[in-house]
Amino acid sequence: MKLYLTPGYQCIASWLSAKGHHAFPFQEEAWQHIVSSKSGLVNAPTGCGKTFSVFLGSVIRFINQHPTDYKSKSKNGLQLLWITPLRALAKDIGRAMEEVIEELGMSWTVGIRNGDTTQAERARQKKQLPEVLIITPESLHLFLAQKGYADAFKNLQLIAVDEWHELMGSKRGVQVELAISRIVNSHRKSMATKPPMIWGISATIGNLSDAKDVLLSAIREEGVIVKAQMKKQIVVESVLPDEIENYPWAGHLGIKLIHKVIPIIEQSKTTLIFINTRGMSERWYQELLNHAPEFAGAIALHHGSIEQELRLWVEEALHTAKLKAVVCTASLDLGVDFRPVETVIQVGSPKGVSRFLQRAGRSGHSPDAVSKIYFLPTHSLELVEAAALKNAIDEELIESKEPMLLCFDVLIQYLNTLAISDGFKPEEIFAEVKSTYCYRDLLQEEWEEVLKFLTEGGKALQQYDDYKKIEVIDGLYKITSRRIAMQHRLNIGTIVSDAMLKVRMQSGGYVGVIEEYFISRLEPGDCFTLAGRNLELLQIKDMTVLVKKSTSKKTIVPSWNGGRMSLTANLGRKLRETFNDVADAGKIMGSKNQAPELVHLSSLFQLQQQLSHIPKDNELLIEHHESKDGYHLLVYPFEGRQVHEAMSAILAYRIGKIAPLTFSIAMNDYGFELLCDQPIPVDDTNASELFTLNDLTADIQRSVNATEMARRKFRDIAVIGGLITQTAPGEQKKARHLQASASLLFNVFSEYDSKNVLLRQAYQEVFDQQMEEVRLRNAFTRIGNSTIVITVPQKFTPLCFPIIADGLNRNNLSSENIEDRIRRMQAQLMKD
Repeated sequence: MKLYLTPGYQCIASWLSAKGHHAFPFQEEAWQHIVSSKSGLVNAPTGCGKTFSVFLGSVIRFINQHPTDYKSKSKNGLQLLWITPLRALAKDIGRAMEEVIEELGMSWTVGIRNGDTTQAERARQKKQLPEVLIITPESLHLFLAQKGYADAFKNLQLIAVDEWHELMGSKRGVQVELAISRIVNSHRKSMATKPPMIWGISATIGNLSDAKDVLLSAIREEGVIVKAQMKKQIVVESVLPDEIENYPWAGHLGIKLIHKVIPIIEQSKTTLIFINTRGMSERWYQELLNHAPEFAGAIALHHGSIEQELRLWVEEALHTAKLKAVVCTASLDLGVDFRPVETVIQVGSPKGVSRFLQRAGRSGHSPDAVSKIYFLPTHSLELVEAAALKNAIDEELIESKEPMLLCFDVLIQYLNTLAISDGFKPEEIFAEVKSTYCYRDLLQEEWEEVLKFLTEGGKALQQYDDYKKIEVIDGLYKITSRRIAMQHRLNIGTIVSDAMLKVRMQSGGYVGVIEEYFISRLEPGDCFTLAGRNLELLQIKDMTVLVKKSTSKKTIVPSWNGGRMSLTANLGRKLRETFNDVADAGKIMGSKNQAPELVHLSSLFQLQQQLSHIPKDNELLIEHHESKDGYHLLVYPFEGRQVHEAMSAILAYRIGKIAPLTFSIAMNDYGFELLCDQPIPVDDTNASELFTLNDLTADIQRSVNATEMARRKFRDIAVIGGLITQTAPGEQKKARHLQASASLLFNVFSEYDSKNVLLRQAYQEVFDQQMEEVRLRNAFTRIGNSTIVITVPQKFTPLCFPIIADGLNRNNLSSENIEDRIRRMQAQLMKD
């Protein structure tokens, strides 16, 4: 049926017209496909109406089915299941949907189901499901853990997966794949209605076709891609320091530029200031108030460790334009529609093109508005990254997300979920699971191993009753123990973090949460900063940190383990290409077309060229330096911290075969350093051999302690797979106890069941994620086809200085403050 002729479309078109709006072509295209019962993926820039392209399609379809009584028809059962990765998105999306429903005069209700939903609201939903349910992947699996869950989906018309680019390539995305397979197949089994359509909603992603295939795998449909042919106008402006330090070092420059940030905040209605780490966001918030006390009450802080009530208040205040600025982390990255936001400031490298675009899209959150984003460097060299980002945006060089494969831990958790609801029959669920993209290559023997593990504890744990969770009753696999069922419900999910302790004021009231590993290093009386407040530690009791307000000027800013993002392959490539523009430093001074960031850095580039060399994208620069600390070998692949971590270990191992040397290693996103107390034998005769692809896999295994890395990775897998529990009724395990339990199991599997699927998965995740093996191989291939340039500068160069400075943290035996030592080194280099 032609969309234009349907009563649903005419109703929506009239409603939009009355508001002075009209639909975009991509929205109408999506509506036509939804009316025609097709599934697919919508791709459009942030702030261009992606939500309405699917939600209004669902409304149009309902009106078409009930043209005469669509307004009065109520209690229709669940029509639209809306899966979203963030709780913060749910409230915002729900508000927008309720507004539409009310203005159309419909009797639909919108419900939200996540960790914040009250018991009373859950009970209401159980009694009568809303027409629209907005839910997180974890809460959806909790839904599948209820008896008779299939009845809830019998009227379901459409499953929408919001921010699919964020979920794909993660274990939460695998949870979504499994949930879709179950809902779709329970429909097929009942033969009552056609299975629901599946629609993904995505902003920035490079491999759209793969994203669609992963999402629609379970319904066995080709599906369609609806791509908005509209380019969001993005203006990127770098905040240039008045003076360039030719010897930059990471982190310190950002705060120095705070005086340039204050006018930007004053000129804008509302500004979001994105900081990569929670620790630095705390520091920025304090410094802004120190420099501009008049902002008190007008600026706020938002990150994942702040108490939920305060976060919700900040989000509400952003909507109502009560705040002038918010200092935030990735907690405000996704899809939240804060229309008052005019300006975004990115402090430091965003590490990827799509993340930068995502953050830029938070400003000017409407299709015709310009998104304005400022790039503020935290050290001079990041200005090269700003120029690279501009080029990447012009070329639409968006990162791809690789789908995850054979996540046995998520599969084990999912089967336990089904076993505590209605139970499952293996032959039926095996076919369903194999219909997903993640498990399409699952072998029958691997499936049988998983079943044996769930019912008997597997080969290694069959002597222990705790691991025999599922019973087989007349061919049905079920969990009958109430204790195991309750314990499983408490631990559903794939986000495994270090144990978080609640921080509570002595006088009452919660401040937020802090990672156990950080707080365990502090003594009573020590002061730290959280949620913008200076706090003194009193004691830790029952997983709660008791504090009081502190007047101390010297506080410790918490560090969280999430602050180790690495440069993406796309941004690394653009960075190398950008160095082509400055390889001949003399050209910069006279060029009119040169990026302002590169012109601003001309003295730094001239010094680098004078002392050593500026590497082009078809070159690899290696520098030898000698200092009182020893002999430094610096290598600059520009491949990101994680690749450099593995590459430096391989290089150290290969050099160690030439001469028995011991190294300490430091790295950043641009390169890495090997430091030794003896000269390092790398020259033109052997350099290319050090970067050969020959025996790379074997050398990775010999050079990197893959077993130790896999042991740490196994802890998360063991938690997700239910081998060890983070939370049991009435208690929560400490992180170190979790690690000890996981290490013990790792040893047991290694010794008695070395081919165990979870053990294999731990090693695979180390190679795929932690070491990015595919990218590492590509880097070695590229270097093999490049010219290796070796220099021996007489003193430290601008490129090496940030890595050397970073390395001082590694073995700092000096009593001298690190910042003072770095400044002294800078001064000495400028004098020489």
